Amino acid sequence: MAWLMLFVAGIFEVVWAVAMKQSAGFTRLVPTLVTLAGMVVSFVLLSAAMRTIPLGTAYTIWTGIGAVGAFLVGITVLGEQASAMRVIAAVLIVSGLVLMKLSAD
Repeated sequence: MAWLMLFVAGIFEVVWAVAMKQSAGFTRLVPTLVTLAGMVVSFVLLSAAMRTIPLGTAYTIWTGIGAVGAFLVGITVLGEQASAMRVIAAVLIVSGLVLMKLSAD
């Protein structure tokens, strides 16, 4: 259950990051509220997952899900550039996440 909470926490990290971008520096109310709510949910779930998953593992996987998720949303939804170097960087992050997960078992 802790791994599921950690995964969902990572998804909410993507939600709040994208909402923060859409908030235009916290000048738009709805995206600002989504940012704050997403942060709360993400942190609560991360905290719960850390009850059983080691700090280094949980935090690395949480930030990795957020980083790669935000990267993918940026490309697919926001029209950001998908250069070869950026894709390679994302693949390396995912590789690190897989290794971190395997080392936690």
